[in-house]
Amino acid sequence: MHSVETDSDVYKTLLESTKAIPWRIDWKTMTFSYIGPQIESLLGWAQDSWVGVNDWVERMHPDDRDYVVEFCVSQSRAGVDHEADYRALTRNGEYVWIRDVVHVVRKDGEVEALVGFMFDISERKKTEEHLIRLQKQLEEYSFQDGLTGIANRRMFDTVLEREWTSAQRSGAPLSVIVLDIDYFKQYNDHYGHIKGDECLRRVARTLSLAANRPRDFIARIGGEEFVWLLPETDAESARLVANKCLHLIRQQQIPHEFSVVSPLLSLSLGVGTTHATPHTTALAFVEQVDKLLYQAKRNGRMRAAFTDFRD
Repeated sequence: MHSVETDSDVYKTLLESTKAIPWRIDWKTMTFSYIGPQIESLLGWAQDSWVGVNDWVERMHPDDRDYVVEFCVSQSRAGVDHEADYRALTRNGEYVWIRDVVHVVRKDGEVEALVGFMFDISERKKTEEHLIRLQKQLEEYSFQDGLTGIANRRMFDTVLEREWTSAQRSGAPLSVIVLDIDYFKQYNDHYGHIKGDECLRRVARTLSLAANRPRDFIARIGGEEFVWLLPETDAESARLVANKCLHLIRQQQIPHEFSVVSPLLSLSLGVGTTHATPHTTALAFVEQVDKLLYQAKRNGRMRAAFTDFRD
């Protein structure tokens, strides 16, 4: 003789064999008429401890509670099916990320019940958070010179535009120093690329010490070429920074036997100051300062060429 299994028994078996946690809340009384036994293995709270909607609310992370409850209640009142992600409290005091998928049951146009499934999405959230961290790292790397650790050309262009706009608004002077290492090709050829890379790192560290103010900004924009951006800095102050750069590099006493100008590593610098106006561009200004760098090179290197650009 076959045992008779009702439809409700079949549904219950199906519901309780899935990893998702089924539940039903009566809308008028705001009480659970059902919650799957899987809830205990996931969160530790006994199946019969889920009595009213407050048990759900109180077992939610305080930072998620207000938004999730307000969202779910408003959607449910409007008769709209919805989903919500939140952290649920476990019995041992930890939190598990839950996705609640909610269907609103209506009868004669009125909300009668809410039925849904809770899904454990902790692993997915960990993956998402990991991807966000990776994305941030990639953004940092895309603005960072991989060899020296200081900003790269892309970051310089971004900061230059920002500071140019700021200088246009404030009317404050803006200075730029473009500099490179004298006869660096000969350095690389003689000492090798490993020593050459270490030299670039050392120069970047040394130049960073010449910063006077928090907004002073240095970047490596080419092989051995660096650029200083000095917001709210007049020509005289820029001259001081340039001389400080020359002095700090001399202090390092990095041997450069194949340099034509000095037995020690040296720099050439172009130094310019301007007042940004609507009819001038940041790029044109930097190009003018770059010409000063080549003027310093023509004049014998191991020096700076200065110009105060006026409108």
